Amino acid sequence: MRTTKAARLLAAGAAVTALTLLSACGGGSRAHEDESLGSKAPVPPGLKKPLANVLPGMPPVADPADVYAADRPSRLSPVVKGFPSRVYVPNTNSDTVTVIDPATYRVVETIPVGRQPQHVVPSWDLKTLWVNNDLGNTLTPIDPRTGRAGRAVDVHDPYNLYFTPDGKYAVVMASMDRQLVFRDAHTMKTVKSVPVTCYGVNHADFSADGRYFIVSCEFSGEILKVDTARMEVVAQEKLPLRGAMPQDVKLSPDGKLFYIADMMAGGLWILDGDRFAPPRFLATGKGTHGLYISRDSREMYISNRGEGTVSVFDFPHGRLTKKWHLPGGGSPDMGGVSADGKVLWLSGRYNSVVYAIDTATGTELARIKVGNGPHGLAVYPQPGRYSLGHTGIFR
Repeated sequence: MRTTKAARLLAAGAAVTALTLLSACGGGSRAHEDESLGSKAPVPPGLKKPLANVLPGMPPVADPADVYAADRPSRLSPVVKGFPSRVYVPNTNSDTVTVIDPATYRVVETIPVGRQPQHVVPSWDLKTLWVNNDLGNTLTPIDPRTGRAGRAVDVHDPYNLYFTPDGKYAVVMASMDRQLVFRDAHTMKTVKSVPVTCYGVNHADFSADGRYFIVSCEFSGEILKVDTARMEVVAQEKLPLRGAMPQDVKLSPDGKLFYIADMMAGGLWILDGDRFAPPRFLATGKGTHGLYISRDSREMYISNRGEGTVSVFDFPHGRLTKKWHLPGGGSPDMGGVSADGKVLWLSGRYNSVVYAIDTATGTELARIKVGNGPHGLAVYPQPGRYSLGHTGIFR
């Protein structure tokens, strides 16, 4: 979310109260409890069959029972082997990217970029990091092997950036332009602009077969279903809460459900993407914002920016199991998990810091000073065969 829209959070109190009552009355506070989604659970042989009717050109699904099976600890693609491990932090109000060495928790470089960088996004082929300079109307490429920034590419209103699973197109979340812009994944030349009737398209994730993706519209409280191949919005739904403000989107390991963070509601919407029926709700904490999958696919880390906490969701049991409190509070926002899975890195949006959190205990390992307004940081490299964008959705 842009900092200029932060004042809308003041209306959250009434919304949270209403949704708490909804959850207490059986309004969908739990996902499927009887499903084993983690890698340690036994997988019926039938589930190992390849997914049928996947998006043409998309790499084969490694394990239909777990879309994140290629993201196991330190399982790096040959493409990124030799890349130095770094944390790239876009500072929206400083117009810079802070580069952190995760081994020492020290800042090693500050890179000037365009105006209001929002996210650092790994390219589909893993070779480039794209800095989304939203108000600068450019993308700055960074070579993750050398850490050097290249010449900026003109792209209008690049609030966020995704890549289709076949690697053909970049999808720009042009939030203020109210468009989804499909561009050539390498040249960034426009292929098709798709106008939308919602406000504030910002985050997304793709179905397991790559045939469609779910998009959140933060300022109008809506979600979209977009056909990947046709590049068309095929369904649209208003979330069942006045003032809803959906943020990050993440697919469950088994590919059956989408989880959508809602900053105003203070929790997750749980959506069956195939059916696109009204979603259920699970309260997590004030200012729910970012969603990150553990390296064993058994847990999801949920940043609650409005209260300085991280909730942990257990996929096999379909429930919340822990809540970690940052010492003295904070504003945990966007980030990612280290290659070995041991550290969760999150930007402190309103505190000009980055948090390093132990994923085993929830202990804060470090709090590192960065620029003003840190947002969608990327931990890089990470395991996986290809990137679907944002701060690193790897499959």
